[in-house]
Order: sequence, then structure tokens, then C-alpha cells
Amino acid sequence: MREPVEVRRQRILAAVEARGRARVADLAAELDVSVVTVRRDVEELARSGRLTRGHGIARSLAPVAEAERTAGGAPDEGRTVAVVVPQRHSYLFETLNGARQVLEAAGTRIALHIAPQGPDTERAMTESALAGGARGVLIAPRWRSLGAERADYAWLAELPVPTVLMERRPAPGSPLHARDSVCSDHWYGVHLAVEHLVTRGHRRIVLAARDDSPTARAVRAAFAEITAARPEVEHAAVALSSPLAVPDPRDESKAGELGLAGLLREHRATAALLHGDEDALIHVQRLAEAGVRVPEDCSVIAYDDVVAGLGSTPLTAVAPPKARIGAAAAQLLLDRLEEAASGTVAPVRRTELLPELKVRGSVRELPAAR
Repeated sequence: MREPVEVRRQRILAAVEARGRARVADLAAELDVSVVTVRRDVEELARSGRLTRGHGIARSLAPVAEAERTAGGAPDEGRTVAVVVPQRHSYLFETLNGARQVLEAAGTRIALHIAPQGPDTERAMTESALAGGARGVLIAPRWRSLGAERADYAWLAELPVPTVLMERRPAPGSPLHARDSVCSDHWYGVHLAVEHLVTRGHRRIVLAARDDSPTARAVRAAFAEITAARPEVEHAAVALSSPLAVPDPRDESKAGELGLAGLLREHRATAALLHGDEDALIHVQRLAEAGVRVPEDCSVIAYDDVVAGLGSTPLTAVAPPKARIGAAAAQLLLDRLEEAASGTVAPVRRTELLPELKVRGSVRELPAAR
């Protein structure tokens, strides 16, 4: 699904504010869109007073960036931290925004690195940032597969500066077990969704989920565990939410086209949990085309809540605390930097924040539950 315009513009704004200025051509390459598209976005952001623009350049209005330009000097590299996030990842954009606010309030400069898809891109960007003087790292590796995740454990564990993982929780006992991390409790998020459906009389539930991120894998595992433990759930099924939502889309055995309406009929399901919510909006449109109404014929809960409330049918959604994840990760990194400066050694922290359920009316109460 194409990234929403406002999400893309917010990502442009975050990148420009983090760097002070950015070339339109560079932003287009990082966001994987055309230069014309970025130029149009920059013009609109400038028109609304959120940045200024020059010939092929976008400039931040942020006070910290302005002070650096008027002083005519280089940024204080001793107060710089590297933030590394995947390209075109609207979910993590909100996390990045939460981190940015905390770091800017502390007077810390952000060196933002947007990693394109490909092997070792996060590692190369992190090493480049450290060579440039970054004193700490906030990172959310893409980790499309378990293999990719495990391949990153060793080098991340050996980084010589304070490092905090955002929205990533490495496997227990792995080399990264002793690295600081802040993430959502996705088990609890799935619990909220299943509880909401079960208490409204739904006994046959389908999960259509991605399979190409740590969040996707956590949602799948939690759904299997929770529905198996609930005696009210008569039947639960799992399928892909998108034919491209796998680590390798070329794997045709896993990437077959999903027809959600047919899946619901096959399992006689009355409700669906859909991850992520961009895929959820697409499926609700396809259900309508197939004559399946939401929520009259099928109740739907989305997972992620990036754009779930923007559809023609606003979707009830599990909302991980994305911005607060970023803010907590940034504050933890600031604490680690202060501890390192003072020679203090503090215990490693593995922090989880609980999602909430945003109820918008896409779940129908069945007569049997009344």
C-alpha cells in the first residue's frame, strides 16, 4: 500500500529537523519516491510554515538547527546520537518522532540514518555514524526474518557506545539479551483484541497477519497461544495479510494471494484481527467489494493503528504506544550517556510498554453475547 501523504511529509520533516537541512534528491532516495514528489511535499511544508526551502534544499525551523547555522560552526559532535530506522516504515516513524522530541529537549543533536532494504545496511550506517563521532545509538533493525535478526546479534552486542533497541526484543540468551531495549508488549495487544471479540460473542476468529518483522512474529505467536487458552474460542485460523508480507516475496509457497472473504467463509468466522492496519484497510475495501459488510457481516480489529481510523469504515485497533516507545528509548540512552560520563555502571533494562485498544465501532456484538 502506498504510504499516506501526511505520513511521508512528517518523515521528511523529521529528517530535515534532525539534520538542520537536507537535499531534496537525498530525501527522495531515502524515501524511495520521485524527486518531483518530494519537491511538492517540501513546497507544501514550506507553505504551511513547517520548514523553509531553497534551490533543491529543505531547511529546518527548529531552534537547535537554527542556532547551529547562525553560529556558523559545526554541531557539537559530543552531543550527537545516531538514530537508525528502516526505509519506508510508517509504524516506526511515530517511534522516531517520540525519540526526537526527547533528544531535542535535552539539546542533543540527532544524526538520522534511514536504512534501505538490503543486507548489512543498518550495520554500515551505524559504523559510519560512529566514525563521524556519534556517542550513542538508537536503532530499530528491519529484521524481516529470524535469520536476519540473528545475523545482527553479534555486531550490535559489540558496539562500543551506549545502544538502545527500539521496538525490538532479542531472543532470551542471545548475545543481545544484555543490551538495553524498549518495546511494546504485543502479547498484551493481542490479548486486548481477542478479549474484545470474545466478550462480544465471537467464537470463530481469523488472524490475517504479516510475517516479515519482529512485531508480526510476536503477534502470530501471541494469537496462537491466547486463542488456544480461551475455551470460548471454538476455532482460530492464521493467514497472511498480504502476499508480499513475507521475508522473501519470491517464496510463492507462502505468498499466495489472500482472499479474506473466502477465508472467513471457509472457517465460518465472524471476526478478523488484521495486522498491519494498512493491509487491514485494503481488506475491508475488498470485503465490501465481495458483499461482506463491516461490522454487520464481519467484525474487524486492526493492529498497529497508524492509519486504521482513516478508512471509510474507521477500524477499532490495537495501538502500541509508538511515540512513547521512542521517548522512553531516547531517555534511556540519555541516562546511559550520563552514566558513561560519570563512570557509573547500572543494570541493563528491558522495558515493555502496554498497547491500548482504540474502539471505533468496527466490532459488532453478536446476539448470543447479550
